[in-house]
This record gives sequence, structure tokens and C-alpha cells, in this order.
Amino acid sequence: MKVISTDKAPAAIGPYSQGIVTGNLFFSSGQIALDPETQTVVGDNIKEQALQVMKNLGALLEACGSSYEKTVKTVCYLADMNDFAEFNEIYGTFFTGKPARSCVAVKTLPKNVLCEVEVIAEIG
Repeated sequence: MKVISTDKAPAAIGPYSQGIVTGNLFFSSGQIALDPETQTVVGDNIKEQALQVMKNLGALLEACGSSYEKTVKTVCYLADMNDFAEFNEIYGTFFTGKPARSCVAVKTLPKNVLCEVEVIAEIG
């Protein structure tokens, strides 16, 4: 296993890594709408926050030698399922290969953000 770490994505806010590579797969930790430099929440609405989440995931995918196109599975957490359509607008512009996905509503997310996304992607 190899730990993936980049300063282009937010540092972990707990006892975990940004991501792990094992074999030819990358597993990211869930990404929320944090600015990598300030560790503060970006955006007040689902579209702004989802955009920051996608940027953070992109930085991690790049750091491990993968991409949005090589993503095989995502898990998406929404604080409010009423944000589903607007979240999908942003999500769909990044994950154009349409990986397998789960999307669930949760009671609360870290720092009270509106969404969190994790990925599994192929390397190479």
C-alpha cells in the first residue's frame, strides 16, 4: 500500500490519509468543500461546495496518477436530498465516464458542509 498526499487537496482533519493506492486501485478519503490552503469551507450553496469537492478530488486523482475518467466508483453524501439535482449538474461535468455510484442523504457532515464524495479509481 502507498499513502497519497498532496498539498493541492485539503489535509486530513482526523487520523486518516487523503488516499491509498493498493495494486492498481486508488481509494480516496471523502472530500468536502475545504480550500486546500486555508482549510476553510468554500461556498454557501450546493453548487459552490460540489465544485470545490470536485477540484479536491481532481487533485488527489492527479497525485496518484489517475483521473476522473478512470474512476470506477463514487460514493456521494448529501446533507439534503433536495440538493440532488443541483449536485448532479456539477458532478456530471467532471465524471463524464459515468462511474458506478451510490448517493445517500446523511444527517450531518464534517464542518456542516452540504456534500462529501469519495472515489475508487484505476491507476495507470
